[in-house]
Amino acid sequence: MTFEPKITAGLLEPLRREGLDTLEGAFAFDAGDDLSKPGLNGRRRTRLTLTDDEGREHELYLKRYPPEPPTRRLRRLWTHGRVMTPAAAEVRNIRGVLAAGISTMRAIAWGEQPATLAGGRSYLVVTAVPGDALERTGADWLRRCRRTGREDLIDELTRRLAELARRLHAAGLVHRDLYASHVFMHETESGPELYLIDLARVFTPRIRSFRWRVKDLAQIRYSMPAEWVESHWDEFLSAYLGDSVRRPDRWRRAIERKVRGMQRQAERRRRRSER
Repeated sequence: MTFEPKITAGLLEPLRREGLDTLEGAFAFDAGDDLSKPGLNGRRRTRLTLTDDEGREHELYLKRYPPEPPTRRLRRLWTHGRVMTPAAAEVRNIRGVLAAGISTMRAIAWGEQPATLAGGRSYLVVTAVPGDALERTGADWLRRCRRTGREDLIDELTRRLAELARRLHAAGLVHRDLYASHVFMHETESGPELYLIDLARVFTPRIRSFRWRVKDLAQIRYSMPAEWVESHWDEFLSAYLGDSVRRPDRWRRAIERKVRGMQRQAERRRRRSER
């Protein structure tokens, strides 16, 4: 068992009481709320609340990964340069994203069986992040800002979103699922604060980094509210690229091509579902 540096005082004992300080205890845990979605392939995500030694409640998420087939382990070996369990890979990604200066969840505890090509179970406990996904709240928030004359907040959101993407890519990382559903916005007196979640697929591309960065940016454009894309996309991309990029049109064209491809794929999925 490996614990991250102490994140929240007093959580070690609550974790032990629930059995979440061991691999066996984590997989035996049957409380909390299971969160299901398509494509989990045997993985489990559970939301739970623990009370620390000072009586404060903490919302946490438990992720449990069953043994993986060798093909998936080999793919992770190619991606990360060594054999890793899913939990270990996500802990590594959380550390990398935090080191890049991006707000995200914190890893509280994790454990694994030996990370061999034969498979092995692993688990991870992370903190929740404040706010809600831009996918769910972005459109209503934009309309509220315009109705109350606070378009400056929209400008600030655009700037901070561009800064998030720029910091991620400047650190050599790409997200691979950089949709509005994975960017949480928390409203504060100083403006909207952004948190990046779902870091399981983050990696450092060794080749074709332009392609991967374009994919991240296209996912933002594809998933953000249409009214934001129409009025603030150019501002976002300019802030992301800065003044040092000599061929900004190359980026624009590549992103637009990728978005069109995503739209075609979505249309094909819709047609298949209607058959």
